[in-house]
Amino acid sequence: MYFVYLLQSLKDNKFYIGQTENVVQRLAIHNSGQVISTKSRRPFRLVGYKTFDFRNEARWFEYNLKNHSDKKRKFINELRNKGLRPLGSWRKVSDPEGLRPGGR
Repeated sequence: MYFVYLLQSLKDNKFYIGQTENVVQRLAIHNSGQVISTKSRRPFRLVGYKTFDFRNEARWFEYNLKNHSDKKRKFINELRNKGLRPLGSWRKVSDPEGLRPGGR
């Protein structure tokens, strides 16, 4: 299972889009300052994510979001309106089903 995720900086309120296999671990990496492109904008909160069965699907979706402002705006609005359960209510990180409230 692969994810395209949306983070929001609590410092400047700007958004960051990325893709990963493990959303919780990736958020921790961003917040620890290990990602050069987001290091100066920490801390981040997870706004939401979309799930994919294959990495190439997630990468293509991420590419389209980053290169088409209308698709990016739509993705941001959908995730902001949808909302997520708090991180503490998810199952263990090793359980990919725990990262899928409601499926795709």
